[in-house]
Amino acid sequence: MSSILGTYKRRDVSFSEGKGVYLTSTAGEKYLDFVSGIAVNSLGHCHPYLVEAIKKQSEKLWHVSNVFTIPEQERLAKRLTDNSFADFVIFVNSGAEATEASIKVARKYFFEIGQPERNRIITFEGAFHGRTLAALFAANNKEHTLGFGPRVDGFDQVPFGDHEALKKAITKNTAAIMLETVQGEGGVRVVPDYCLKPLRKLCDDSGILLILDEVQCGIGRTGKLFAFEWANVDPDIVPIAKGIGGGFPIGACLVNKKVAIGMKPGTHGSTFGGNPLAMSIGNAVLDIILKKGFLENVQEVGNYFEKELKELQKKYSNVIEQVRGIGLLRGIKLKIDNNKFLDHLFQNKMLAVKAGDNVVRLLPPLIVEKKDIDKAIRIIAKTCSEF
Repeated sequence: MSSILGTYKRRDVSFSEGKGVYLTSTAGEKYLDFVSGIAVNSLGHCHPYLVEAIKKQSEKLWHVSNVFTIPEQERLAKRLTDNSFADFVIFVNSGAEATEASIKVARKYFFEIGQPERNRIITFEGAFHGRTLAALFAANNKEHTLGFGPRVDGFDQVPFGDHEALKKAITKNTAAIMLETVQGEGGVRVVPDYCLKPLRKLCDDSGILLILDEVQCGIGRTGKLFAFEWANVDPDIVPIAKGIGGGFPIGACLVNKKVAIGMKPGTHGSTFGGNPLAMSIGNAVLDIILKKGFLENVQEVGNYFEKELKELQKKYSNVIEQVRGIGLLRGIKLKIDNNKFLDHLFQNKMLAVKAGDNVVRLLPPLIVEKKDIDKAIRIIAKTCSEF
């Protein structure tokens, strides 16, 4: 009997090593990994540059408190702000913490400017913002919140894509609108560019803030460093995590100068967030992702993946209802149960992960090549043929 509390429904497999886009099980079986730790292993498994970075830093300094200046943290923050809308960064350890920091920044901003009644945040059905209490009730997924009451107040939810409901939900108490630029857990639903631009204008006209959650879709996953870049909009606050650490736990909250005014010494903190070891890895990840041509290759391979998946949809229309996503964040909405489909994929030595709306999520490392995509397509085709 395991001493691990059963909060996960785990597959009966464990892995002993990984390299690139492959994992090898303790039984010696090789799997094509299109989970990537759920969009975490952005550069694949055991990327030599990351291995060298962690070795080098581990021999110098692992951790010091944030009561001291941390040069590696300063460097990573500057690179993130130089390549985004942001002026400042708060480092934490996970996506949920980054989301929590985002909520705090938004509420504190209005408190600071003398409008403390503006403390409610509008979210969308199908959202996922993390597993802390506030993040759970922000997303308001009944399956995730059941038994964790009393509910954390301060959130108003509207249907995904319902613009009229969104406008009606804005009141004198609204502080911000928070949404994922691409809903991952909710079924790989992309917020179209033609929606993001009016959304930015709606926030400006209403005097409220725009929080774009890029924990899963940020850091190159869509073919740009941030998914919101496709729409050419600037949010006010953006939580990130997952891909920025390449497998090491790093989260961050990016904010512009306007909303940062309330965050003074003592308003937020993290014991482990932004320590030298984590920051050295985050910088190494950016060294690769920001290299000339890297993101363009993600776009090219992502477009190729989409094209091949749509060909499968035509061939196996009895199984595949819709192909979704952008870049290397792809989803297949199925006409059969996604759990059964994932079981068959697993038997065919490919790893993927489920999402809402009966979707199978495909999240290969950003270093994936077309030959790996071809292999994935062959496995998915074989799996479709089994139904």
